[in-house]
Amino acid sequence: MKPFILFFMLILAAGCSQSSVPNENLGALDLSWEQIEKKADGSTVRMFMWGGDEGINQYIDDWAAPRLKEQYGINLERVPMDAPEFLQKVLNEKKAGQLEGSTDIIWINGENFKNAKSSGLLFGPFTDKLPNFKEHVNQDALDIQYDFGEKTEGFEAPWGKVQFVFLYDETKVKNPPKTLDDLKSWIEKNPGKFTYPDANDFTGNAFLRHVFYESAGGADALLEEGFNEEFAASKSTEMWNYLNGIKPSLWKKGQTYPNSLTELDRLYSSGDVWMTMGYNEARAESMIEKGIFPETTRSFVLESGSLGNTHFLGIPFNSQNTEGAMTAINFFMSPEAQLAKHDQTYWGEGLAVDPSTFDEKEKNQLKEIERGKSVLPQEILQEALVPEVDAQYVNWLKENWMNEVAGKK
Repeated sequence: MKPFILFFMLILAAGCSQSSVPNENLGALDLSWEQIEKKADGSTVRMFMWGGDEGINQYIDDWAAPRLKEQYGINLERVPMDAPEFLQKVLNEKKAGQLEGSTDIIWINGENFKNAKSSGLLFGPFTDKLPNFKEHVNQDALDIQYDFGEKTEGFEAPWGKVQFVFLYDETKVKNPPKTLDDLKSWIEKNPGKFTYPDANDFTGNAFLRHVFYESAGGADALLEEGFNEEFAASKSTEMWNYLNGIKPSLWKKGQTYPNSLTELDRLYSSGDVWMTMGYNEARAESMIEKGIFPETTRSFVLESGSLGNTHFLGIPFNSQNTEGAMTAINFFMSPEAQLAKHDQTYWGEGLAVDPSTFDEKEKNQLKEIERGKSVLPQEILQEALVPEVDAQYVNWLKENWMNEVAGKK
């Protein structure tokens, strides 16, 4: 049986709500922050997370763990495991009535969060207890309030984010577009020099979502509506007209599309097209270092917004150390920890917190972090960020793009 099918069946079997969180665990939320930190001192926190990136692992093991030990007396243990596996583990514990679990912090977002939240696998809501969440997170931001269309409601705390950007060669593109209309004009004036991946590709679908957002009236409208096929159909006419309008001026006149971002990158590196794109604002730097992209590669975002994917940290319903977990998560949202994670030395990803809340020293540290000439300043990215909406729109776009655009002559 495939893992995701088993996971779904276990969710149905669990059939529980958040009200099933043990009372003794919820009691931690009645403590003052000073009491929480005191109880965390000397404890062990087990953090289950994807372990496939050496830089991320080094950030946890070599940078974060020693500081948690020194500042809070916490022993942080990183347990490498993919999200579906550790969520299935928590589900199994819940089915068995195991109220003393093996996990304290989980790295989570998207569909995994939605499933865990609806099945009562998460402790909380806890974020309002965290000083750094209250001080440094923009709680009005849609990417904080929603995780792929699911309301976060305090059951997960933001840890980091990546954003969609367009990449271009500044020797060939003197004035990058600022709007979708600008992009259309540029494409028509430079026939054959732009394309986007097939809608089945992650990046190609993300490009379509930018067009869809504008056609549907923005992220607010889509988040409020949730996934609604009738609403999507009624709001998609402008999108299909736009995509079909640029089609004759695309690479190969829109008769074929790159199957993947890798293929689009290859077209860009060879000069066949003058733009590529991607869901990571810093992705060009490694390509430049490897000599794949020209050194004159730069990035831009549209004024209407840039899709951002925020990832989070949660606490399982049966964590044996909720005080230690909250203390560690609060530390991970501190300016100190966010700046270290932002630095290319370890991870180099976007901030989960609002840099306008930093003190002058921290703001200067942020300015001194060199992410590369191709990476836009954090302030520009922050201003442009719009959240992902319900993940079901991804499949809806795949299916309808084939009929409305790719299949048309």
